[in-house]
Order: sequence, then structure tokens, then C-alpha cells
Amino acid sequence: MSEPGARRGETPDREASESSSAQPTELFTIHGDAIMGPTGRPKHEFSDPEPLSSHGPARIIAMVNQKGGVGKTTSSINMGAALAEYGRRVLMVDFDPQGALSAGFGTSPHELETTVYNVLMERGVKTRDAIVSTHVENVDLLPANIDLSAAEVQLVNEVAREQVLDRALRQVRDDYDVIIIDCQPSLGLLTVNALTAAHGVLIPLEAEYFALRAVALLVDTIEKVQDRLNPDLEIDGVLVTMVDLRTLHAREVIARIVEAFGEKVFETVIKRSVKFPDATVAAEPITAYAHKHEGAKAYRQLARELILRGGSP
Repeated sequence: MSEPGARRGETPDREASESSSAQPTELFTIHGDAIMGPTGRPKHEFSDPEPLSSHGPARIIAMVNQKGGVGKTTSSINMGAALAEYGRRVLMVDFDPQGALSAGFGTSPHELETTVYNVLMERGVKTRDAIVSTHVENVDLLPANIDLSAAEVQLVNEVAREQVLDRALRQVRDDYDVIIIDCQPSLGLLTVNALTAAHGVLIPLEAEYFALRAVALLVDTIEKVQDRLNPDLEIDGVLVTMVDLRTLHAREVIARIVEAFGEKVFETVIKRSVKFPDATVAAEPITAYAHKHEGAKAYRQLARELILRGGSP
């Protein structure tokens, strides 16, 4: 992986590399006086949020989908970076033993001495002991590595095992405006911990039929956590990712998602782009790696929409 900051900034050559194969920036139709966006609802421009007069306590958002490869980590990184651009103090929590979120901020997971695993499982380790700064202004990281996989087994014997992450995050809630938990692709005990600690759930959902089929089990798990552990938990929204609006299949799947989730579906959709893996290799959010790219603009719009919905201060 490149060092943090590698390939930083925008260049004309990088812009040009995708221009020949770029998708349309939007797919919309006009009904009467309303312009309809990709989700089939009226298209809006979300204004820049007002700066905060003070910081904390944080609203905690769990990025959850038990299906892998739907854009959880990419969306966590870029939404967090976009919120930080609007003056929000953000803590990114890597809650996946693969450590992809940590690597996405230029950290080498296998070289870490103190991670979220130590915070959860070792009594003397405080949450602040494991938090590291990132090269993105206003963004800190609570990292993870493969050690976290052992917690799934070890937590089974713990008292109040579903609330261990909640207790850890209470120590730092007042330091941040938003805490984003990037969950592993499963519905095991770690994910239940994330849902118990969170105020809201954001579900990234690929515009693909099999991804849609898997979401029913996730919603069932969320409802069980609401009933038994965290009655204040709510679904902040469903984010449609990896969209190719040129295909009929993608448009049909988006229509099915809106039919199932209604107003919970974010108006913002994230289209496929080679810039996302490029930014990952450079260990940067796309908002910094390709500042003017459509993907960067989409995540800024998502941040504005989330704030407008009340999903973030």
C-alpha cells in the first residue's frame, strides 16, 4: 500500500484518465415542474450545513450489512471525511478484524500494538489509549486488526456482552460530533455490539438483486436489537452504492429498494468509479484524492443529506 499522502491532490491527467469512460453524472426525468433523481423522487440540492458552535456529544452511526463487497468501508471513510470537511469532529471505529478501515487511512493493522480489541477485552486499557490521529483533518481512528476476531468468541462469556462497545465509546463521546462504526460482514456478536452502541444504522446496499435479497435478515436483526437491547436505535437510511445507471437492472433494483424502504432511501446514490479503488491504494478518502470528482461530490451530498435528516449534528 502507498504511504499516506501518496498521490495527494488532483491533476489534469488523473481527471482525464476517466473522462473517456465516465458515466452520466445523473440520470433524471422531468415530471411537471419537478426533476426526478435516480431514486424516482424529486431531486434536491442540499445546502451546506451551518458550522457547529460547540462539539459533542457524538451521534453514533453503525455502517452495517452482513453481505460483503457492498461499499461499507468505502462509504464509512468517505462519509466521515465529508462530514469532517463541514467542521464535524469524527471518530472512525474499525470493527472488522480485516482492518480495512484502518488500512484505508494508511495504518498498517498488523503493526498496531493497541487496538479496539484491547479496549474491549483488557480492563486497564482506555479507549483514548487506542485512538490514533489520521492525516485527514478532524478525523481520528480507533483501529482494528485480526486480533478482533478472537473477541467474537471471548465475549460470549462476558457479563452484558452486547454492551461492551457501548461502554467503551461512552468514554470519548463528548470529544466528537459523529462516531462511525464500520462493521464486519456478518450478524454476529460484534455487529450486535455495534447496533447496541449506535443511535442510527446506515445500510449500504449494492444496486444488485442478490444484495437486495440479503437485507431482510439484517432488518430482522435490527428489530431484535431494538426490542431487546437498544430501543432508541433507528435506521438513518439506506444508501444505494456501486450503481451503473446505464443498466436497466440497476434502475429496477433501485425501484425495488425504494418500494421496500420508502423515504429511508437516501436521495444520494454512489455510482461505480475506478477512482474509489485508486483512492484506497493511495490511503486517502476520495474527497482528498480527487477533490472535484463526481464520487467526492456524491459523498459531500450524502453528508449534507444526512445532516439535514438529523443523522448527524
